[in-house]
Amino acid sequence: MKTYDIHDAKTQLSKLLEMAAKGESFVIAKAGKPMVKVTALDTPPSSQMKRFGFMAGQIKVPDDFNTMGAGKIQTMFEGDV
Repeated sequence: MKTYDIHDAKTQLSKLLEMAAKGESFVIAKAGKPMVKVTALDTPPSSQMKRFGFMAGQIKVPDDFNTMGAGKIQTMFEGDV
């Protein structure tokens, strides 16, 4: 998470608000001391954000995944043999 000095935050407010609205949180600091964290209103708390395994059980990988299309790939590289 990026930190911006209060002066930089004042001069770049529009840009920073657009970033926050897109989900990029940031911190505003005064004299190097963090004062506030800015996040979008509809951003879920980090404890609710789930990244790994969010599609568990919804996708099936075929047993032959590692060899799928091997013949076509070989033909593309080596031509008709």
